[in-house]
Amino acid sequence: MKVFREFAETVIVAALIFVALQLATQTFRIVGPSMRPTLISGEYVLVNKVVYANAGRVARASAADEAVVERQYFFRAPQRGDVIVFHPPGGEEADFVKRIVGVPGDEVDIRDRHVYVNGKLVEEALETGPGNTLTYPVEVPPDQYFVLGDNRAQSNDSRAWGFARADQIIGRVMLRYWPISDLRLF
Repeated sequence: MKVFREFAETVIVAALIFVALQLATQTFRIVGPSMRPTLISGEYVLVNKVVYANAGRVARASAADEAVVERQYFFRAPQRGDVIVFHPPGGEEADFVKRIVGVPGDEVDIRDRHVYVNGKLVEEALETGPGNTLTYPVEVPPDQYFVLGDNRAQSNDSRAWGFARADQIIGRVMLRYWPISDLRLF
């Protein structure tokens, strides 16, 4: 009887751990060249789905005495430089993997093939990429993010379709686990 009880407890604990991992993480396969050289087509990544867990909304007064409603997070808000997975605008089937370049309130400017955030140069010259749907400079709205692929010349990103909404974000890439020779924490 004692052996059966220990076995049952082990199975229950294993099942709880399995369910917790399924809720907290998700694996994705990289498809396409848009994140080269950081991530290459065919690699697999593990995404943390709870890091940006929504804790609700809070209202505050802005500098212009306007009411602003902001999303609150249990752990932390998405930050500049995070590599994220999100549902793309326009209802495309495959999820996108991009890097956050601008967060809410940032001013993003692209001029002479250079990217500026809040007036500071953040990268050297861009290769030719998709056409712009935005007029620069642009302020990133609340609950939205300006995202770019690391391979700017071959990336379908915010330059083509605008901002990624917070509610479209699945999570932050935390680990490249395949191929094992390229294992990397983000």
